[in-house]
Amino acid sequence: MSRRTRHGGLKALFLLLAAVLLGVWAVRGASGRYYRMAYPMKYQQQVEQYSREFGVDPALVYAIIRTESSFQPDATSPIGARGLMQLTEDTFDWVKSKLEPDAATSYEDMYDPEENIRYGVFLISALIQQFGSVNNALCAYHAGWGNATAWLENPEYSTGENIVNIPFEDTAFYVDKVCNTQNIYEKLYNLKALY
Repeated sequence: MSRRTRHGGLKALFLLLAAVLLGVWAVRGASGRYYRMAYPMKYQQQVEQYSREFGVDPALVYAIIRTESSFQPDATSPIGARGLMQLTEDTFDWVKSKLEPDAATSYEDMYDPEENIRYGVFLISALIQQFGSVNNALCAYHAGWGNATAWLENPEYSTGENIVNIPFEDTAFYVDKVCNTQNIYEKLYNLKALY
């Protein structure tokens, strides 16, 4: 094999390697852009402010908002839950009684992103304190305080401290989805470093 042929072969190999590396870089860049579009950090100022105020991981708040409303502030569920974090009227009334009982805030204000995030983050903070873990709190957030309490007291569903067998299929799906989404937010934006 001549020196020129060997040199040409090395050059072709180098060009092929450069093309592969450029392709990998382009795919990683496109993948990162896709994930940032699919998992946005909308309402960042409010999420960070109330996460800090109420001691809640902001990645969890983003995950709940994405799962509940896909960041649509005017979202209304079939049962009438409203806004970004999908609060029902009964839940709104309970949070208001704890957060600001004398304020003029009304259930209509749950379509306002600032108020909805403030009320929703306060709620998730209260649920984590009451139920001892994010998983248990998400069960209560989705299925109700009473159901989560009953599941924790039933050895068929819990260890006594953690709900391990969620009897409602839609709640089990919800908890898994929020936890997986939270993990994506943490990795994508390095949110654990914020608090």
